[in-house]
Amino acid sequence: MSRHARAAVAFALLAAALAGLAVSLGVATASDSQTTTTTTEPPPTEPPLPPQPPVPAPIAFGVTVGGVQVGGLLPSEATDAVRSVYTRRIPLVVSPTRTIRLAPGELGARANVPKAIRRARVARPGRIVPLDVEVSTSRVRKYVDGLARKLDHKAVDAKIVLRGVRPHAIPAQEGRLLKRLAGARSIRYALKRNARTPIELGFEQLKPKVESVEYRGAVVIMRGSNRLLFYNRKQLVRSFGIATGQSSFPTPLGNYEIVNMQRNPWWYPPPSDWAAESDPVPPGPGNPLGTRWMGLSAPYVGIHGTPDAASIGYSASHGCIRMRIPDAEWLFRRVEIGMPVFIVAR
Repeated sequence: MSRHARAAVAFALLAAALAGLAVSLGVATASDSQTTTTTTEPPPTEPPLPPQPPVPAPIAFGVTVGGVQVGGLLPSEATDAVRSVYTRRIPLVVSPTRTIRLAPGELGARANVPKAIRRARVARPGRIVPLDVEVSTSRVRKYVDGLARKLDHKAVDAKIVLRGVRPHAIPAQEGRLLKRLAGARSIRYALKRNARTPIELGFEQLKPKVESVEYRGAVVIMRGSNRLLFYNRKQLVRSFGIATGQSSFPTPLGNYEIVNMQRNPWWYPPPSDWAAESDPVPPGPGNPLGTRWMGLSAPYVGIHGTPDAASIGYSASHGCIRMRIPDAEWLFRRVEIGMPVFIVAR
């Protein structure tokens, strides 16, 4: 190789070396510039955390509020526990088979639970903290009065009553009256003490005046249809045609009993205008009472025979109940003093 050729090759190698150096310097410069730009930005900052409220301490062990154990509970838990017990209904026992459950809200009672919990938070272990309850005495009394109107009932005397035209014996039943003052006092005490044990309400027992009645039979007089029914206990034995009072002297409706019985009676004029000029009539064929008289507890009214058989089936008497003489004699042998007599309109 000639000297000129060697010189050309050397120049080319030098140029290549210089070019590589320039490229290396350019990359380094760009990298250094990028690194410098990154490190000049401020580092990101996180927002500050909000202040945390202090964690409440549990209530001291053994503390109770209104009879509710709240020791070891947080105040919020203790509040829920006391309110849960307070809102429970009060059982009012009114009979062995019936209990009424009374909610405190029905009486407008209010418990100051927040105040009690504040006191419980600073109470020493084992302390009893009362629960203040506001109770309206007038509202409690009003509630008990309303309860009494539903629970009180009068005594029922034993008696004979009609169902339709059939007599039935009704047994006696005791009555009762709620002891209102004692009941109201017990309810107020339960609310004040936050107690929910059953309260047995007291009653005054009422005895019936007639505790029993002996029912052997009854007479039913149907004034509108002029019929007399005779019952031996519940069994209808016979039905008779009768005559009852005129429209101006009607046979009285109601419940009566036989109070007087006479064979071959005298007839005495009653104190009425229609009999003012009449004289007493001795027993005999012309006696207007026939041969038998069964006087009722209605004044001057009775069941009797009549010699005027044509009047049977009509409203023809002055208030008494007329029967054919044989029918009156048959009935006389089967009734007795005190037997009930029902006079109905049908």
